[in-house]
Amino acid sequence: MPVTLNTSEPDFEARFADMLAAKREDSTDVNDAVAAIIADVRKRGDAALCDLTSRFDRLDLTPDRLRFSPEEIAAQVAHVSAPDRAALTLAAERIRAYHERQMPEDAIWTDPQGATLGWRWTPVSAAGLYVPGGQAAYPSSVLMNAIPARVAGVDRLVICVPTPGGHLNPLVLLAAQLSGVTEIYRIGGAQAIAAMAFGTDTIAPVDKITGPGNAYVAAAKRQVFGRVGIDMIAGPSEVLVIAEGDQHPDWLALDLLAQAEHDADAQSILITTDPALGHAVAGAVDRILPSLPRARIAGASWRDYGTIIIVRDLEEAAALSNRIAPEHLELCVDDPEALAAKCVHAGAIFLGPHTPEAVGDYISGPNHVLPTARSARFSSGLSVLDFLKRTTMARLTPGALNAVGHAAMRLAAAEGLQAHGESIRARLDLLNERPPE
Repeated sequence: MPVTLNTSEPDFEARFADMLAAKREDSTDVNDAVAAIIADVRKRGDAALCDLTSRFDRLDLTPDRLRFSPEEIAAQVAHVSAPDRAALTLAAERIRAYHERQMPEDAIWTDPQGATLGWRWTPVSAAGLYVPGGQAAYPSSVLMNAIPARVAGVDRLVICVPTPGGHLNPLVLLAAQLSGVTEIYRIGGAQAIAAMAFGTDTIAPVDKITGPGNAYVAAAKRQVFGRVGIDMIAGPSEVLVIAEGDQHPDWLALDLLAQAEHDADAQSILITTDPALGHAVAGAVDRILPSLPRARIAGASWRDYGTIIIVRDLEEAAALSNRIAPEHLELCVDDPEALAAKCVHAGAIFLGPHTPEAVGDYISGPNHVLPTARSARFSSGLSVLDFLKRTTMARLTPGALNAVGHAAMRLAAAEGLQAHGESIRARLDLLNERPPE
């Protein structure tokens, strides 16, 4: 049974704090194992990739077979049914249209002192996209990672996807094709992250790595950060549903279960002003859960981490939501826009009862790679900006340098950096035709 909390009860604050502090991930320390894998790939390159793929994915490869050939991609994509192709194509179109609107503009202006200032945006040269593989592969994750990179203008995109026993969902390759990615390798785990970060004879290194993965992938991303950029370290998924009024309990139950079926460590939370609605939703979850193919996973998630919170009003609901800072926030209330204005910490917000979080996973357009584990307090979901760099620009005329240079010299002297000040003084002395001191 899920935990039920009520803000009117005296022990609420302590129990709520316990819920926030609860660790939902396996605490097994994989850092040493990952460090050894990265060191092996750096030392032996392709040979290490082949050995590790045989060991972890039960697939024997030679360096020339690490990459999917164009013929293999075409053969796999041919297995995709017309309805699946149409659905994935629509998703790609909507995701692309949304992310095109995120592209920032360069700027340049001249200030009152005559200095020309501004910035420009340029893409990273190469990005590596990690996609979990096997029968549980997610073609939607390919679209969500690759399309923003393409929109940003990244020239080279690399996908690494494990194929345990040689099995792969053809939709993954179709998603890559729709995203304009042709460099796809059948490797996974920490070894794939190491290959993309440091390179091998077959795989050239990239500048940034994005995409979700297991604990080994997450640890590898942490360890290669600095050598390359990364998007984020994603934890177990989560959804918070705030509901009031005449909501359909089955709809809310299915939204909670949609998150729970991701992973036994996922978390589904319902906050409601109506205790009767909370009770009805819990009953609907119990009724629907046994019919799900992933009932065992969803059941474990709901049993261990499911939570129903009864609040006095929506002001309390918004305050609790901001403390939770959920990855996904559904607002099934009469005025979702007004409540959304008060919910300032969330990865993605879904407004109204006809906007289930599941549409965001696939088709609505915004990115589904989102901050987890309360990191929405300080970070955002994946976007075009993750594949762009901002470079500042400045050009000072002689007059502008004369106007601001003396202040810069004083600040340099205050910081004890003599050469800084002298580099400005030398120019000002010449401009003002004074002999150097």
